[in-house]
Amino acid sequence: MSKFDRNRPRPTPEPTPPPDTKTKPKKKEGKQMSFDFGNTDLDGFKLFLGVFSIIIAAGLLIAFVSYIFTGDADQDLVQMGWKDAMAEVKRTGKGFQNWIGAIGAYTSHYFIFLWLGFAALGLLPMVFLAGVKIAFKRDLIPYNLNRFIVSSIFYIFWTSIFLGCFIITFGIDYDKICGGIGMAIGEQLHHIIGGLSIIFMLLILFGWLIFFHGLTKIDDYVFLHFFKSKPKDIDEDFSTERIRNAINDIEVETEVKPTKKVEEEKIDFLKIKEEEPLITEPEKPKNQEVNFEVNATNEKIITANEPFKGGVPFVVENLQQPEPEPKPMPELVIEKVEPKSETTDLDDDDVNEKVLKDFGLFDPTLDLPEYQYPTLDLMNEYSNAGKVTDDELEQNKNKIVESLRNFQIGISSIKATIGPTVTLYEIVPEAGIRISKIKNLEDDIALSLAALGIRIIAPMPGKGTIGIEVPNKNREMVSMKSVLSSEKFQKTTFDLPVILGKTISNDIFISDLAKMPHLLMAGATGQGKSVGLNVILASLLYKKHPAQIKFVLVDPKKVELTLFTKIERHFLAMLPNAEEAIITDTKKVIYTLNSLCIEMDNRYNLLKDAGVRNIKEYNTKFINRRLNPEKGHRYLPYIVLVIDELADLMMTAGKEVEQPIARLAQLARAIGIHLIIATQRPSVNVITGLIKANFPARLSFKVTSKIDSRTILDTGGSEQLVGNGDMLLSMGSDMIRLQCPFVDTPEIDGICEFIGSQRAYESAYMLPEFYGDDEQEPLEFDSSDLDEYFEEAARLLVAHQQGSTSLIQRKMKLGYNRAGRIIDQLEAAGIVGPFEGSKAREVLIKDMVHLEEVLKEIKGK
Repeated sequence: MSKFDRNRPRPTPEPTPPPDTKTKPKKKEGKQMSFDFGNTDLDGFKLFLGVFSIIIAAGLLIAFVSYIFTGDADQDLVQMGWKDAMAEVKRTGKGFQNWIGAIGAYTSHYFIFLWLGFAALGLLPMVFLAGVKIAFKRDLIPYNLNRFIVSSIFYIFWTSIFLGCFIITFGIDYDKICGGIGMAIGEQLHHIIGGLSIIFMLLILFGWLIFFHGLTKIDDYVFLHFFKSKPKDIDEDFSTERIRNAINDIEVETEVKPTKKVEEEKIDFLKIKEEEPLITEPEKPKNQEVNFEVNATNEKIITANEPFKGGVPFVVENLQQPEPEPKPMPELVIEKVEPKSETTDLDDDDVNEKVLKDFGLFDPTLDLPEYQYPTLDLMNEYSNAGKVTDDELEQNKNKIVESLRNFQIGISSIKATIGPTVTLYEIVPEAGIRISKIKNLEDDIALSLAALGIRIIAPMPGKGTIGIEVPNKNREMVSMKSVLSSEKFQKTTFDLPVILGKTISNDIFISDLAKMPHLLMAGATGQGKSVGLNVILASLLYKKHPAQIKFVLVDPKKVELTLFTKIERHFLAMLPNAEEAIITDTKKVIYTLNSLCIEMDNRYNLLKDAGVRNIKEYNTKFINRRLNPEKGHRYLPYIVLVIDELADLMMTAGKEVEQPIARLAQLARAIGIHLIIATQRPSVNVITGLIKANFPARLSFKVTSKIDSRTILDTGGSEQLVGNGDMLLSMGSDMIRLQCPFVDTPEIDGICEFIGSQRAYESAYMLPEFYGDDEQEPLEFDSSDLDEYFEEAARLLVAHQQGSTSLIQRKMKLGYNRAGRIIDQLEAAGIVGPFEGSKAREVLIKDMVHLEEVLKEIKGK
């Protein structure tokens, strides 16, 4: 033996789990014993059931094998009834030839002859392995037993049917081989597709191999797993040269460590097979407790020596920081941009440099110089009782590891990141584990954790890990005050900063609406859409001056955005001569959207004349007094269009709403018009492809189905959210899970009251005028040219109170053209209202008495 072989440590056996130390409870006299899941009597019942299953498997094996030789001899007896067969045995004195007697003969006859044929032999491994699993809690196969049973059932029935097709196709007279089920189905397939039934069954087998066993390539699956010769194991030859070559190939430096103390090490990804290690670690002590160590970086490292093989390192990142003390909002600072050294533009725009020297930079806020931003005192503070405990983290970690190991998925390491709503567990699977295999275990992990909203991210973007998001038992409420008072929000330099919430790592997420440039929100009823809109609007009110931003609010539900009526003359924009700044009528919504399109075209003309490409460059040039107001130039505020419920508008107006929204989404970003659209019905007829293509930023609260999630986000996931402000933000290829801050209605009311009590503009910001199709000249009415069915049609419409051309066609049996002329005459006579699109016309006369008076007046003319 060489020196290397003498120094080679011998493999040590794996530590076996400690024996069950539970003591069997004593029976109490006089009381009946019952089966309880916490009682050891259930273990005895499982042992009995498992041994009984093993005996049944052995009996079936003997009976089936005996049937091959004695089935013909017992055929006459088993075809009789049980009583007749017993009587025949007594009369002739000849019993059953099966080795297990009548029970074996009847059982074999039913399973083999009448049902499955020789494919019934596949039942025996299923029953035997199930018995061993129940009785001795051991797996004799390296596969999941439930998956093995499902696969075996498929192969049993497939074999029976395939043999039936084979026998019928080639005319073989031996029915036992396929059984009654295979013969019956084989005959039906042969009548339908003839000899192609065999090919059809092979296609079914091929599909099963693809979708159940994961077959992807013929060469990879067949040649690699069956025909390619496997390399010999290292332990087959213990020669020094072979061992040295194996170690050199793997390039792993090993070191023999003393057995007194085992230091914790990181798990190497390159290692020799666990079944046959070259150098093994000393046996670890059993039943070690979990040790918690907190380092200076606020990370909690948990070393958990699990009973599982190898142990899994567990790291918890506790990123929850104490809420900072509220800081006063900073004063508005206008970014001063020095004028460029080029003087050619000054001559083109006829700008006098003396104006810039005398008056300085233009300040748009001087119209309301005493305007005060809302204070943080208007926001409420909410107590946070929801904290994630160490026991909850440890329990979830153990259940995740155990669930994955039940499906033969090993884990190298696991790390937890605690968020306000969910905790993200990042796992590193062992080499050779398919990601899709873990992705398909979403429901199984949710079952083991007894939690809703389990979401698996496989893989994590930018990381070599797989993320499992588990909702916290006690959720943390993210208050609006804590976000507004944060340093990140107060010092942001975004043009339109909007607060969206906190991430899983407890970071405040603030985005720039000017760069989004539009936002599409969706979610089921009561999941937080209206609160999310209030959060976005409140964050803009806290950061922008009334001269810098204007809102166009569309509220078909008429109750969600009414609180903002108080800031009408400060921040809202409206049509000229409109009664209310907050738009609730569908017709006025159409006018407003078309008016915004006119405003967009006007602004693009201003940008063209100024020689700039976007609103930021234009306003910078205007502030530096490089644009002449006498030529129509003016300071352009940002305009944010907010639509609270798009589904209602699409149902009532359809294309009249979709086209201007799509046009604004395509072109309006450069001139400072941005859209925020919310809907609770994210179906394809509401969020059409034309709208969705121009909204790269999409925000989804919890929805009811995966189809709705794919409609809004182009991927699943939002159906797994837990509600109450839990949301997913999709910006391009990034998917971020956020917890929306909570702002209550009294808080929004206080902000609007604070702003509305200050000095304001004379009126709201006026949008360009737009005239609709209904503003047209009235139809000319000639009583001498009335249709002969005019009076009859008038009585028909008044009786039904429905001004429909199709109603006149059906009831009076007239053509469409004539019915259309009659309806125009009725409109000119003032009996029915104007055309309203797909809706029926309004009948202006409500009773027959009034109608007869109108008809008499028409005849008198």
